[in-house]
Amino acid sequence: EVQLVESGGGSVQPGGSLRLSCPAAGFTFDDYSIGWFRQAPGKEREGISCISGSDGIVQYGDSVRGRFAISYNLADNTVYLQMNSLTPEDPATYYCAARRSKLSGCTVLHGTYGDWGQGTQVTVSS
Repeated sequence: EVQLVESGGGSVQPGGSLRLSCPAAGFTFDDYSIGWFRQAPGKEREGISCISGSDGIVQYGDSVRGRFAISYNLADNTVYLQMNSLTPEDPATYYCAARRSKLSGCTVLHGTYGDWGQGTQVTVSS
């Protein structure tokens, strides 16, 4: 059974950094893509990054490219999202999600992901 539990959210000042974690529990990372998504109140869910378990290819949404970095750590079987240079446009609930796929690459289209975590809150304020 796929289990996703995000952690690492919190409150930071503009320009600050956070690192979100998503342990890959109950499944083999190689057979899945993991995506990070966010949703702010009153806004649609936004795909911000993904990583393919089959070949390590990553993707980023335009709003976070160059500031955020997704990675997978084999030692602890965890997908991380390093978020730098946070702005007042970044606050949201951040979710990780899993999509079973052995294809090359990944997608940030949230409709293709079947398993979701409960989310972790990120706040950016001075």
